[in-house]
Amino acid sequence: MMEHNQRLLISFYGDDFTGSTDSMEALAINGVKTVLFLEPPSSQLIEQRFPDIQGFGIAGVSRTMGPEEMEQQLRPILEKLKSFPTPIVHYKMCSTFDSSPAIGSIGKAIDIAAEVYADQHYIALLVGAPVLKRYTLFGNHYGTVEGVTFRLDRHPTMSRHPVTPMDEADLRVHLSQQTDKTIALMDIHDLEGDSDQIRRQLENRLSNQPGVLLYDVLDDARLSRTGELIWKEAQDSANRFVVGSSGVEYALTSYWQEAGMIVKNQELLKPRGAVDRIFAVSGSCSPVTEMQLKYALDHGFVGVKIEVEMLIEPGEAEQTRRKLFEQASVILDRGFSPLLYTAMGSEDLSIPAIKQKLVETGYSTSDTGRLIGAQLGKLTKEIVAEKKLTRFLVAGGDTSGFVTRELGIYALEVLMPLAPGGPLCRSYSEDSRFDGIEIVLKGGQVGKEDYFIRVLEGR
Repeated sequence: MMEHNQRLLISFYGDDFTGSTDSMEALAINGVKTVLFLEPPSSQLIEQRFPDIQGFGIAGVSRTMGPEEMEQQLRPILEKLKSFPTPIVHYKMCSTFDSSPAIGSIGKAIDIAAEVYADQHYIALLVGAPVLKRYTLFGNHYGTVEGVTFRLDRHPTMSRHPVTPMDEADLRVHLSQQTDKTIALMDIHDLEGDSDQIRRQLENRLSNQPGVLLYDVLDDARLSRTGELIWKEAQDSANRFVVGSSGVEYALTSYWQEAGMIVKNQELLKPRGAVDRIFAVSGSCSPVTEMQLKYALDHGFVGVKIEVEMLIEPGEAEQTRRKLFEQASVILDRGFSPLLYTAMGSEDLSIPAIKQKLVETGYSTSDTGRLIGAQLGKLTKEIVAEKKLTRFLVAGGDTSGFVTRELGIYALEVLMPLAPGGPLCRSYSEDSRFDGIEIVLKGGQVGKEDYFIRVLEGR
């Protein structure tokens, strides 16, 4: 175990890769020097390679796991995190609460954490993040799309998510299907007033000893007050375990700045500048990514539609990947940026055929991310190495996780923000071909329509 010090403020585990970079970015930009690891780091690695960091994360894939797999893989990681002297330990999940009892169960993560961190009386849950236009009001969750704010069960993407569709906006009701723990609420009225008033309201909400306390999130002012509550609670224990979106990081850093503990990092706001070409691959079927794909194809990127049915066919995968490699190589050799994509939005006609192929080959729809991601990871490794690219982009949380693992990347650090939740990063790899390469890992809902262009231009 590392000796206790005041340098490390927070550690976190992200339930998918792009969500993990989201938390890293929120910390780094706001003044907490942070590194994101792909596997649980040793204390020696942190002390020797990253002696000046104040926070670190572990990028995981528990959003694609069933409860049994979470038990086997997540529990050891949470136990490992407990060995580090970070006052806050954060289980980071998506700000759209992607989860179900069968896949990516947030309730299961809470149940495991409650056993690992058994000295805690309850676990704080914070999902909203105003900077990402995610809000929780009286327990109901909302997300904004193109200037219109939707209750989550009416959200154009989340209500029709292919794996974890959201049919309930009240997070307490949704979560109660995943855990037996009682869930209390600190609503927006509880978060009004001075620190003493808010603290009294907290004590009142905890009087019935709930297992989980959900915080409403409406604006930055209340978010900062929530950060203050969570931080002060952490002073009474070795590690304070918190579940939530990157709103947790925004809440804490807001309070830390108010308290004079950190200062916003202005250096990260400077543009990195353009490269002549990039390789871009998308495994996302989000409408936001669809908009970005179309914009990129209209502004110089050259599109290649991936035949996913062939890519997941055991006897055809390697040949299909070789064909894609050759297509991308031709585009790069001509000085252009190839954009390979599995689907053009959630209504892409190939999606039903992919699902049918999965059934025929004995898989379920929950295997989609793993099967496609593994193949796209191998393809990206071959392209980046062969063409000696210095920057590339991956869209889709599952795809991002598999791509980085294929490249032997063990850590990432933010170089500059591009959109909340999708920064340009510097990679750390034991393979010299990929060490120092610039990489962007974009979640489906992240960025405006010109996002791919901004990656190319580094602005």
